[in-house]
Amino acid sequence: MNKGYRSTLLTYGSWWLVWFCIQTWALHHVGLDWKEALVDAAITTNTLTLAWVAAQFSLKYYEPGKGNRWYRFILAIALTVLSSIIINYILKEIYADNIGYLTYLEKSWAIRFAFSFLMISFMTLIGMTITAMKEQQENLKRKEEAESLSRDAELASLRQQIQPHFLFNSLNSISALAGSRPEEARKMIQQLSDFLRGTLKKDEKQLVLFSEELQLLQLYLDIEKVRFGHRLIIELNPDENALNMKLPALLLQPIVENAIKFGLYDTTGETTIKMLVKTDNNLLIFQVENPFDAQTAKPKKGTGFGLSSVQRRLNLLYFRNDLLSTQQKENIFITTVKIPQSV
Repeated sequence: MNKGYRSTLLTYGSWWLVWFCIQTWALHHVGLDWKEALVDAAITTNTLTLAWVAAQFSLKYYEPGKGNRWYRFILAIALTVLSSIIINYILKEIYADNIGYLTYLEKSWAIRFAFSFLMISFMTLIGMTITAMKEQQENLKRKEEAESLSRDAELASLRQQIQPHFLFNSLNSISALAGSRPEEARKMIQQLSDFLRGTLKKDEKQLVLFSEELQLLQLYLDIEKVRFGHRLIIELNPDENALNMKLPALLLQPIVENAIKFGLYDTTGETTIKMLVKTDNNLLIFQVENPFDAQTAKPKKGTGFGLSSVQRRLNLLYFRNDLLSTQQKENIFITTVKIPQSV
C-alpha cells in the first residue's frame, strides 16, 4: 500500500468516524436510546458511504463537462433515493416489532432524505476536489519530467557540438606538426587522448571539484601550447579556497578556447592569457583576460559559439542568465563566469 493511498484511506476513514459519532449523538438527542442510535447511525453512514463510492466510480469513467453540470445533481438525487429506500428497508426489518422507532422513522423521512442528499453531494464534491488536485499534481510532475528531459537533451546536444569543434582543431594541428615536428605531434596525440578520456567520463550535469576541472583544463592548455609554441603564455592564479568548490564538468574549456581564439588567431607575436580564480561568499568566480585586435577580432559583434554554449548551459542548470558576462577595457577582453555553490 503506497503512501498516497494510505493517506486517502485515513482521510476518508476519519471523515466516516466523525460523521458516525455526530449522527449517533444527534439521534440519541432526539429521543432514541443509545443502542438504536448506534444501529441507525451505522446503517445510515455505511449506506451513504457505499453511495458515495458508487458516485466516485461513475465520475471516474464519465466526467461531465461544463455544459452538462446537471449530471452531478441528477446522480446525487438518484443515489439519495436509492440510499433512502435501502436504509428504510433495513431499519424496518431490524425494528419490525418496535412501534415507537417505526413511528419516528416515518416522521423523520424528509429530514433524513435531505441529510442524505447533502452528505452524498458534499462527499462527492470533496472526492472530485481531491481527484482534481491529484491530476493537477500528476500533470505538473509530467511537465517537470518533460522539461528535465528537454534540458538533458539540449545539454547533450551542446556538448556534442563543443567536442567535435575542439577535436577538429586539434587534429588539424597534429596534421600540421606530423611532417615538421613529429615528436611534438606524438606528444599532442597523447595529450589529446588523455583529455578526451577525461571528458568522456563526465556527465553534462555532473558537478566536479574545481581541482578536477583544473586538471582537464591544464591538459587542454598543454595541447594548445604544442600548437602555438612560445606564442601562448598562460598566467593562472587560482585561489586555494576555490579548489574544493564545485562547478559543472567541462565548463571552463570553451571559455579559455574563446580567449585563445581572439587572442592568438589573428596575431603572430606572443599573447598572454590571464586566468583569475576567486571566491565570493557562495560563488566560484572564474575570469579570463585576453588581448585582441579591435580591427580583426571585433568582440563586440559576438562572443562565438563557445561562450553562447556556456551561457546556455548555465541557464539550463541554474535557471539564471546573469552568471556569464563579458566586458572590454581598451584592447583587453574579459570574460567572467560565476558558479553558485547551491542549485
